[in-house]
Amino acid sequence: MPSFFNFQQGSEARGGLGTESSPLLGRFRAVPDAQRIGRRNSYRSTLFGSFAGRGFGYSRVFGDGDESDEGDLLENEDMGTLRRWGRAQRDLWLEPKQAAVGKLVDKWWTRWAVLVILPAALAVGWCALPFPQYDLPDEDGMLFKFDEGHKVPGHGEARVEINFWNFLFVYYGFYNITALMWITKVFNIYSLNWWPESFGFPLTVSIIAVISIATPIPIYCVPETRWITSHNTAWICWTFFTMAMPLIVASVMLLYHERHLSLRTSLSETQRIFTSSWWTGDTETVAARDRPRRANVQQAAFDPNAPLEVALATDNMHRTRAQAIALRKRWLPASFMRFIWFCAALFIGMLAYVVGEAYAETYLRTLPHSTIQTIVYVYTWVITVHLLDGLTGWILGGNEGERVGSYPLGWIFKLYFSLTYQTYVRALYARLRSPSQFVYLQILSSSFLIILFPLTMSKPYHYVLTLLSINNQSLSAYQKFAARNIYIRSLAECVSMLAFLGAILVLHYGANKDVYPYFAFDRVTDGPGDGPLSGDGYDFGLTFYASIVTFACELVAAWIVRRILWYGWKMDVTGEAKQDLGMWPELLPTGVVVMVHVLQNMFFSIVRLRFH
Repeated sequence: MPSFFNFQQGSEARGGLGTESSPLLGRFRAVPDAQRIGRRNSYRSTLFGSFAGRGFGYSRVFGDGDESDEGDLLENEDMGTLRRWGRAQRDLWLEPKQAAVGKLVDKWWTRWAVLVILPAALAVGWCALPFPQYDLPDEDGMLFKFDEGHKVPGHGEARVEINFWNFLFVYYGFYNITALMWITKVFNIYSLNWWPESFGFPLTVSIIAVISIATPIPIYCVPETRWITSHNTAWICWTFFTMAMPLIVASVMLLYHERHLSLRTSLSETQRIFTSSWWTGDTETVAARDRPRRANVQQAAFDPNAPLEVALATDNMHRTRAQAIALRKRWLPASFMRFIWFCAALFIGMLAYVVGEAYAETYLRTLPHSTIQTIVYVYTWVITVHLLDGLTGWILGGNEGERVGSYPLGWIFKLYFSLTYQTYVRALYARLRSPSQFVYLQILSSSFLIILFPLTMSKPYHYVLTLLSINNQSLSAYQKFAARNIYIRSLAECVSMLAFLGAILVLHYGANKDVYPYFAFDRVTDGPGDGPLSGDGYDFGLTFYASIVTFACELVAAWIVRRILWYGWKMDVTGEAKQDLGMWPELLPTGVVVMVHVLQNMFFSIVRLRFH
């Protein structure tokens, strides 16, 4: 008797749930050799294959996905120092595991090193990469230097020319790679590979990276269009389209595989064993209710005066098939609608990125500003970011089955919007011209945090939100979200301020001072004779030391809020954050990539581009 399968005895010592890819038949798994080998190879061809193989996602973190963590930690004792270090980095960044991430974030100094110092250092190191610089030609075609008595251009204008190819391949190349990694990590949390399986991640992302780098070249080489490359907004918009490419690829793949069609019944692996679909690879079929048992009877069949007609079997068959196809296309499945909501959240996030750049460009072009104008600028941006953040939070939801319904995605996008708001506020500090402006902004910010945030935790506030149908969570679940938001706000304040302080040191005293004239701290000579616009107190010292004082005030305000929440509601903000990071380990690498990307946005918006 021929053998169709090579039976392998299963090992169910841990009592885990069987997967669809390995159906249990008694104590044995029946899997053909070809499919088993092909599936193993497909895992290796994907980015971080364990995500695809183990079904990593927010719905699996409560299961047995990381039960081998303790065994992995015990195996590390037998490894060498270098291999142990590599294994630890893999467990943190490539294939995050609960035990490794939980151990890292448990101590405050390691948590600060990874979540605050690391992203700030990466962003500052990126903007500190030296540019080949050339003097600007004057009106007669001669060259001049700014230290020879020439008047310094106004704020936001280029002071030197830079090399286009160095900017494109080094500066902009790293910027685009970080943006693509951010999109990829968000897709990882969503548990979906956006790249075609036949291409794999390395080839697909390389093609997109080449397209993103090659497209600006002809624009620069044509003299009539070269002026476009001098505008930061043009590069920001092109990065927006580059980040949208993975969404387009994922949408095309889902449409190609007909994931948008409804009324599809997926056969389980056990059911497919007894059908030909196991070898043909067909896993979809039309539901039985879509195939009528008999053709619909025409009204003419009851008319005695109707002419005699011969009904062919093929006619009924084609009619029935057409009806089934029409019925399948009538509704969109819930999984596809969830993907549409996910794409909408990503689009809003990238839209905030473009709007922020346009806002910063407008602010730079209209300097200097008075205290009232500065406050209006800050809080107009605050309202804009919070509206987009609220809309994205509503789309992502916090409960299973609620649009996207992903708590870790909500965590990441909350961090994205909080840091986006904070980075533009930090960039504003470089243009504050008196200590009073620092004091006014800090009083408003700290008062808002200390007074309003605890009020949002109260039961009456939650009741009002429930009454207005704004929030349908229980009080305990809502308070957990509020505590999470406070921790994310504090994290965004710390990493943005640390990056700002590092940037003004590196860029003010470094080789790229003329490429970033925003941190040159040139005094205005045409402002009022006194007051905050006189420029008398406007220098590097005021900005640096006032920012340090502001940072200290923010840390104190955050500590006060956490004590209020602990004594009032027994809410441990830091403990909740450590629990989230340990429960969803993918939050660690994704959060770091998101923070580096947002900090790069801040520095990219103030670099002045004029190519040699």
